[in-house]
Amino acid sequence: MIVQLVENISASQKQSVLNKIESVGYKTTEVKTQKGDYLVCIGKSDFDIREIGNMDGIQDVHVVSDSYQLVSKKWKAERTSIDCGDGVFIKEGDFAIMAGPCSIEGEDNIKRTIDFLVKQGVKFMRGGVYKPRSSPYSFRGMGMDGLKLWYKLAREAGLKIVTEVMQVSQVEPMYDYVDIYQVGARNSQNFNLLDELGKVDKAVMIKRGISGTIEELLFSAEYVFAGGNENLILCERGIRTFENASRNTLDLNAIPILKDKTHLPVVADPSHGIGIRKHVEAMSLASVMAGADGVIFEMHEQPEKAFSDGQQTLNEAEAASLIDKMRKTVALRESF
Repeated sequence: MIVQLVENISASQKQSVLNKIESVGYKTTEVKTQKGDYLVCIGKSDFDIREIGNMDGIQDVHVVSDSYQLVSKKWKAERTSIDCGDGVFIKEGDFAIMAGPCSIEGEDNIKRTIDFLVKQGVKFMRGGVYKPRSSPYSFRGMGMDGLKLWYKLAREAGLKIVTEVMQVSQVEPMYDYVDIYQVGARNSQNFNLLDELGKVDKAVMIKRGISGTIEELLFSAEYVFAGGNENLILCERGIRTFENASRNTLDLNAIPILKDKTHLPVVADPSHGIGIRKHVEAMSLASVMAGADGVIFEMHEQPEKAFSDGQQTLNEAEAASLIDKMRKTVALRESF
């Protein structure tokens, strides 16, 4: 059960509500976010919710049967819209395209990518400055110096930055230089990191774990929401299965299922989802038709020379073609 409190509830009104909820056998956790003040109530006893709904200081009461409460669609009629500033949103009906290299490699690489994205009318640039690599000898990113340089150039061009945060200690230093914190697949159940991201007021995109279930992804989002941040985006990026013909198995089923279960925007990552350059376009378009609110993919001026993930990275011509086809596919989808 979720109890929404009015904005200026008095201390005495809130205490009366807490006492009432406790009296019917429910345990209460208060959650304050950028957008509201909630009481998440867990219990099993049956009672008439009007006993609480009619109390002073209550805006609304919602019965949510899902184990994850705050990210459930069952209590929020309108889908969440993520405002990234300057009129740039991630939301249903406003398809978001995010593109860029796997890893930020230097000033020339950043400038070239920015120029390409601006020409294509793309508002989000993705890229890694901290890279979780399977091998300790692989390129692991340019760190904060790279992020600051990227931020300066991106801001001059009006682009928003999407980049991965890997540990709690990075959240605060990165804050002034990112628009969307990305939680990678390896960190999707790093609950200390999720708790910390609940304290910030910037968007957080959580990628599905390498072998994670849909429910586990939703619980990861619940951690961030319960910590106070409801600016959340979910990302289907493929899961590890018995199949080895592709890097991962992009679970297109997850897109409509997530849209049915949660009010949060859902984005697809076909680059990691299939991991094979020539098939990224097909999986991107399939993700659009499955209902994704956006697609994030990897591109580079010379994929063969990219510092990481070149085998799944599109060149500029391929990326331009994909962007055009995705926009046409979105228009087709919305015409149904």
